[in-house]
Amino acid sequence: MKNIFLSILFICSLCATAQIDRSKQPKPGPAPEININEPETFSLKNGLKIIVVENHKLPRVSYNLTIDNPPVSEGDKIGAASMSAALLGKGSQSISKDDFNEEVDYIGARINFGSQGAYASGLSKYSDRILELMADAAIHPNFTEEEFDKEKNRLIESIKSDEKNVSTAANRLSSVLAYGKDHPKGEFETVERVENVNLADAKSYYDKVFIPNNAYLVVVGDVKAKDIKKNAKKYFSDWKKGEALSNNYAEPKNVPSTEIDFVDMPNAVQSEIIVENLVNLKMSDPDYFPVLIANQILGGGGEGRLFLNLREDKGYTYGADSNIGTDKYSPTRFSASASVRNAVTDSSVVAFLDEISNFRNKLVTEKDLANAKAKYIGSFVRSLEQPATVARFALNIETENLPEDFYQTYLEKINAVTLQEVQRVAQKYFLPENSRIVIAGKGSEVLENLGKVNFNGKMIPVNYFDKEGNSVEKPNYTSALPEGVTAQSVIKKYIDAIGGKDKLESVKSIALNAEGEIQGTKLALTTKQTTDNQYLMEMSVMGNVMSKQVLNGDTGYMTARGQKMDLPADQLEAIKATSVPFPELALLNDDSITLERAEKVNGNDAYVVKLSDEKNAFYDATSGLKVKEETTLSANGQTMTQSSEMGNYQEVDGIKFPFMVSQSMGPQKIEFTVTDIKVNEGVSSEDFQ
Repeated sequence: MKNIFLSILFICSLCATAQIDRSKQPKPGPAPEININEPETFSLKNGLKIIVVENHKLPRVSYNLTIDNPPVSEGDKIGAASMSAALLGKGSQSISKDDFNEEVDYIGARINFGSQGAYASGLSKYSDRILELMADAAIHPNFTEEEFDKEKNRLIESIKSDEKNVSTAANRLSSVLAYGKDHPKGEFETVERVENVNLADAKSYYDKVFIPNNAYLVVVGDVKAKDIKKNAKKYFSDWKKGEALSNNYAEPKNVPSTEIDFVDMPNAVQSEIIVENLVNLKMSDPDYFPVLIANQILGGGGEGRLFLNLREDKGYTYGADSNIGTDKYSPTRFSASASVRNAVTDSSVVAFLDEISNFRNKLVTEKDLANAKAKYIGSFVRSLEQPATVARFALNIETENLPEDFYQTYLEKINAVTLQEVQRVAQKYFLPENSRIVIAGKGSEVLENLGKVNFNGKMIPVNYFDKEGNSVEKPNYTSALPEGVTAQSVIKKYIDAIGGKDKLESVKSIALNAEGEIQGTKLALTTKQTTDNQYLMEMSVMGNVMSKQVLNGDTGYMTARGQKMDLPADQLEAIKATSVPFPELALLNDDSITLERAEKVNGNDAYVVKLSDEKNAFYDATSGLKVKEETTLSANGQTMTQSSEMGNYQEVDGIKFPFMVSQSMGPQKIEFTVTDIKVNEGVSSEDFQ
């Protein structure tokens, strides 16, 4: 009987399975109910609101002090905000900087400050003292002339180091043109502006904006709300209210028709493209959730339409995406961006505009909609695992004027977004016909084709700006070559400039050591080369060899991540061509090289000599020294330009060598400083084994 009963169950299950239509995607069930514990909140008389989320799973606590000010213009004292932020946390009026830092380290805490807030975290057994230290340093800062001078110099050096950064130039120009120089979002720091800021200016800015009127203290961790309430009154009650902040700036507007706004960056090996328009969008708007989904489908990572078009389909870039912001105080921006190869800058502009236009004009697919919703739902659900999430939600509800059930119904609102709503908000917020196309790139290589770009049958006008957003004339790259200058005469002048033919021919080997840094990681570079087709390049991090290339006559190999392989024939020949100490000696009588043009490099005229189809060298027209090399590399169907700049020439054994070499490839840039060069010593045959 039992076996018969099991057989009947099995047959019934087969029948039930057979009736399921596997060709149709099952309909999603109702959104799960999200239960979010309510934090405890209370306010001080000065306006500071405290939000406490108790979480006793770990013996830790965090404090996040946020001042929700409207955008504040710095006027003629741009840099005061950065300086005031840098000076916060240098002790207080009751504790010195050294004693403050020593105690923070001793209790294992972390305390950071910004121009409109602070953050602290550590073990909950020190929670009272951590809050006291943060509050004391935040509302009773110790601004001294000595610390001001140190931070001012740091800021100036940071600005100088960014002067040739192509991405920085593009982002600065996009902000200036979108909002205007007098708008808080359009202001930017320069060396001259920061030089104009003094300690009194930094203190004045702090006094104006660091006020409790619109401040929130969010506390998360292994604490009791009643204890926080007592300590908040104790440490923050003497924080005085300030005057309500307001700004009188013109309302920024979109351009009436599409335009290209270009800033020339002669050092650019890629063009930075930003397609943007202003929008008015708040988290409290009904359009908020449809816009999230629309932007995710258009430009949200590897599945976004822009990524699939510009990278996967056309191979113009490593990645392309889009973003749209929210702001309750002023217009924000929708932007789509990518770093693209110089040669396809104009084609990339067209691809951006076409993709955004197609997105507006056609309904997205059910699959795209489902994938976008799944991403947001997954991200939201994962975030609920973090105690800080509840505090952030509570802060958003307070600062963004959201309904109390905003996050309880979050998934429901995501799931409710329709195909038609995605198209509607795309047409409302993604505006290719009213977009600025901001481009920072190498004008000598991209402007000719940019001037031919058209959209919807109309030529797109090109405007020209300097790095500070000032309108300028179209750059002129047609400098006439002086009569009698040839590729060979340029090479001869270079050889004479660094030491002369006889001196260079006496060199049999060179050993070089240099230091660099990338993303905070220190690098050590060693190269050795001889006139016998021998070459060594070794890159180390913290004493560990990360990569190595070796050429020894007609054979060679490379190692990376512990793996060793023989050099392919094409790489072997390429290294041979450049392995000798001074390859220019072989070019003196080489009729295949040509003088292409004169071009500005770092503001100075330079002669561009074409050494091969893949390589150009740039020689300063006045000094004769080599200042730059560009090499075109091809791999996996994509072409990339690698650029090296040379400077700070110094003499070693009667020969001038560059002691600064900056290497760029794609978005990465490494600047090496030479620490040691040896001529005809420090090299042995064992180095190339």
